[in-house]
Amino acid sequence: MLNLLGTIGANALSFPGIFGVALGMTTRNLFLGAFLGATVGILETQIFASFRFAEVEALELSVAIVVGVLAGLVGTGLRIKGTTV
Repeated sequence: MLNLLGTIGANALSFPGIFGVALGMTTRNLFLGAFLGATVGILETQIFASFRFAEVEALELSVAIVVGVLAGLVGTGLRIKGTTV
């Protein structure tokens, strides 16, 4: 359980969380923001695994994708809300 919580926290404060929000803020399209966040999550796990897919754990990859999607949606929501105020 602690491994899962650590993985979620590390991804939220690392590339998928930070860059997911930043890339999500570049668009007003929710689907594109979610896609950009998921892409960051996939790229982050590949970069830290030296682009060897065999070294990537399924839990780590899935958490990075989910956190990236949520961060991208949050960034897009910030962009939409900021333009309508």
